[in-house]
Amino acid sequence: MYAVPDVDEVVAVAKDLGIHLGPDEAVKYQKYLIEQLDQLDTFVQARLEEANPPMVSAAREPGHRPSPEEDPLNAWMWKCRIEGSDDGLLAGKTVSYKDHVAVAGIPMSFGSFALEGFIPDFDATVVTRVLKEGGTIIGKNVMNGLSGGFGTGGAIGDYGRPLNPHNHDHVTGGSSAGSAAAVAAGEVDISFGGDQGGSIRIPAAYSGIVGHKPTFGLLSHFGIGFGSDQSIDYTGPMTRTVEDAAATLQATAGYDPYDPRQTRDVPTTIDILGGLTDGISGLRIGVLGEGFDDAEDDVRDLVMTAVDVLSEAGADVSKVSIPEHHDIWAAQAALTGEGALAVFKTGFFGAFTRTYYPASIIAAINKMWASQADVLTPRSKLSLIASEMSRRNYHGRVYAKAQNVRPTYIKAYDAALANVDVLVMPTCIMTAPKNHTPGSYLEAVEDNLATVNSKGSRNTLPFNYTGHPALALPVGKSSAGLPVSIQLVGRFFDDPLLMRAAYAYQQSTDWDNIIGVHS
Repeated sequence: MYAVPDVDEVVAVAKDLGIHLGPDEAVKYQKYLIEQLDQLDTFVQARLEEANPPMVSAAREPGHRPSPEEDPLNAWMWKCRIEGSDDGLLAGKTVSYKDHVAVAGIPMSFGSFALEGFIPDFDATVVTRVLKEGGTIIGKNVMNGLSGGFGTGGAIGDYGRPLNPHNHDHVTGGSSAGSAAAVAAGEVDISFGGDQGGSIRIPAAYSGIVGHKPTFGLLSHFGIGFGSDQSIDYTGPMTRTVEDAAATLQATAGYDPYDPRQTRDVPTTIDILGGLTDGISGLRIGVLGEGFDDAEDDVRDLVMTAVDVLSEAGADVSKVSIPEHHDIWAAQAALTGEGALAVFKTGFFGAFTRTYYPASIIAAINKMWASQADVLTPRSKLSLIASEMSRRNYHGRVYAKAQNVRPTYIKAYDAALANVDVLVMPTCIMTAPKNHTPGSYLEAVEDNLATVNSKGSRNTLPFNYTGHPALALPVGKSSAGLPVSIQLVGRFFDDPLLMRAAYAYQQSTDWDNIIGVHS
């Protein structure tokens, strides 16, 4: 049922839209508005058949919220057990998801108390495909949420801070923080994270695991929440070994009719495992100079040592410069901010495409935004306010330019990738920062706002914008015992090549020591 608007409400709503109605004029509008609202109400309540996405293993137990004793790292939002097919690429593997991925029958909070108790009624495509390939789903992981912000400092988060298994005093990285902690600690084999600026690769780097952001569109994003522009958002596997990441990507990648972001370039399937062990003899690796700017000494030294390992395995190494690597931030910031504002105003999961819209999630998030926008992180609030001012000052030109200059930046990286096969650089130019617990609410707000200028995403964020595949690979530990990671970047849909290079490195090193947790 709907609330019947009085004349004053008609005038007020019109004014919010920049439309000015006089009282007598508003009476005329009220009459027709009531008719249209009545038609919409009839449509919403009509028992019409709605085609639902496919679901594997529909019979499910509800699971439970783990106790502190069961979850010492605070990595888990929910524990469950959903068995997949008897065989497949992921048979025998346990799988979890960042808590922005829909798993039917399992609570989904997006890291926010405001959504406590919400349960989706459908599966994301990456859930369906994991189950078809034999994976066993064992839970959902804590994330920096719609009201979080604790992943890189800040200490604001409804469900607390996942602890870095290597050193509990240091952050795990966000926003796929719980996924990284659980994988690094060996509590799950595979976890799917989300990445809008590095949120798979940064926690992978800080936690000493493998994290892959695929080529844009290669892995379906259907059923996965986003709070920013759809053109920079990704999901991908986080694992302890390259072969698990490769198998996961092969099992889940490919065209999905439910994901309107995919282009005709996206293949139906992709072979990752077929060439995984072929070696890297003659592979051309370009060391991106700009990617090392301001890097900590331990990070620089360990990444370059990893490059030497790749060279000894047969790769040809050269130096590469891409000045645009540092300039891309302005375009990404413009796109991210106004994209988030558009989602905020239009509604979760956006509009304008012919696909399945998960009404339950859309309604839950939209209700929260409409009535509890104050629970958003300070950084999210700042972005929305700045973007609203941008819209008022430039009337959409900022967003349009951010989209339109994207090919210019893609061309800069593609030019380098015409002469080399893989670009390498530190995933993060520093190791995991020490966690700081603010002494007051205002200090926490300041800490969260300050993450806008964090250097942690300097090397990860550009590839969300361009769409190139990027893989974070652990290469050792600093003198303080904290993980260091190298990032491999390739041409569009060259994800198999990145996996092959990463596997060659893994096979050439004491891998158990590199990923081992000794805290």
